[in-house]
Amino acid sequence: MLNVTAFSSYIIVTTFTPGPNNIMSMSNASRYGFKQSIRFNIGIFAGFLIVMALCDLFSVALYSIIPTIKPVMTCIGAAYILWLAWKTLKTEPHGNNDPKITNTFLSGFGLQFVNPKLILYGITIFSAFIVPNYKSTVSLAGFTLLLALVGFTATCCWAVSGAVFQRFLIRKDRTINVLMSILLVYCAITLFL
Repeated sequence: MLNVTAFSSYIIVTTFTPGPNNIMSMSNASRYGFKQSIRFNIGIFAGFLIVMALCDLFSVALYSIIPTIKPVMTCIGAAYILWLAWKTLKTEPHGNNDPKITNTFLSGFGLQFVNPKLILYGITIFSAFIVPNYKSTVSLAGFTLLLALVGFTATCCWAVSGAVFQRFLIRKDRTINVLMSILLVYCAITLFL
């Protein structure tokens, strides 16, 4: 029987706490506004949905070989997160010549496939909570969609906070970029702890 309290707590804590998706969503919304950052969040949703589907389909196999996959994904994910931190630090926060390289559908989509937090989250949630209790294709697909929607909600909440505080963030843009970069570096470091 699914422990709904543990399941819900794990989902909420994992998706709403700071991570690459949430930090980048807030950063993009503070720079470009919520409407302009939505394509990044839709990219996250699409990538999140695919990663959750893969974790769903292959959770048993991946769980058994995780010691082999984890170091590789950790290094790739940390490198990508550090690249995002560098781009965030070097971006002219509200400049006219901002290439918006981190605010695209593909940027949000691609982040999901090198985000070890998401991959480990998917493997854990399916292996520990869902697959042992549900076997039907409809149930598994429903959980996949539910998890992607919760993730999308979390990134949109972070984006809204970035947009709401946009005036403040514009005045403190250099400080905010440094802070966001430090948080992304922290995310990369915690992958190895």
